[in-house]
Amino acid sequence: MLDDEDFLAPPRGTVAERLSDRLRLTVPARGNGKLSAILDAANDDEELYGLLLAANVNAMERLGMTDHGPVHVKIVMNIALKLLRLLKERGVGSSVEAQYGFEQHDAEVVVTLAAMLHDVGMSIHRIDHEAFSLFIAQDKLRGLLAPLYGVAEGAVLRSEILHAIIAHRSGGRPLTVEAGVVRIADALDMAKGRSRIPFQAGSVSIHSVSAAAVEAVRIEPGETKAVKLVIELSNSAGVFQIDQLFREKLRGSGLEQHLEVEASMAEGDSERRLVQSFRL
Repeated sequence: MLDDEDFLAPPRGTVAERLSDRLRLTVPARGNGKLSAILDAANDDEELYGLLLAANVNAMERLGMTDHGPVHVKIVMNIALKLLRLLKERGVGSSVEAQYGFEQHDAEVVVTLAAMLHDVGMSIHRIDHEAFSLFIAQDKLRGLLAPLYGVAEGAVLRSEILHAIIAHRSGGRPLTVEAGVVRIADALDMAKGRSRIPFQAGSVSIHSVSAAAVEAVRIEPGETKAVKLVIELSNSAGVFQIDQLFREKLRGSGLEQHLEVEASMAEGDSERRLVQSFRL
């Protein structure tokens, strides 16, 4: 997880200035040579960074929303990879292994690239951004996968990645373990840092207040299921994030039987005050 909230401030400056100070997209490759090669290529791709920059300008600077740029992408990539690996350790294998004979390393490529590209459609518009992400990601994926996979293998993996991207939308129906992982990982980027900009800008609603109440998210081996998600709250308003927003993402993800979710107060029994007053 990222702790440096400085990255979350809305960026300013020319494209060249922002490019020179860009955040590198990294995950622990753990000996996965294909994943390392793809990350190197992605980090050298100025067009990809431009798309992520444009997505974040639309989200944060024009719409006053939470981060949808490189910081969000990096967090989701790392959460997705951790979830996938923990599921594998607990006996829940990937769909590309089960149905195509690929390996775990290839499944890691699928979830990492899907997480990397899931919001690039925000560079066009918030409305239907998941669908817009598909045709933008299609070209990017051809270039990133071609040096590592044959034509047919690349076509299959590209389809799996695009499926995971579209399935993260509201009402999406993941048909694979990998798509379910990306959907859950996107929803788990809920810690207070992500809500800081709209909340400090005066966006006081149950959405912004409840997001500000989420201190941290921990992903651990489960006790009754494969994976346990522990969401630490500083205020009980954060329950809304779990009960209303995260529940919707979990439902239909295909991973319900493998995930247990627990909310706990992060700082003893005292609650941090989030709102001084509220008027309609």
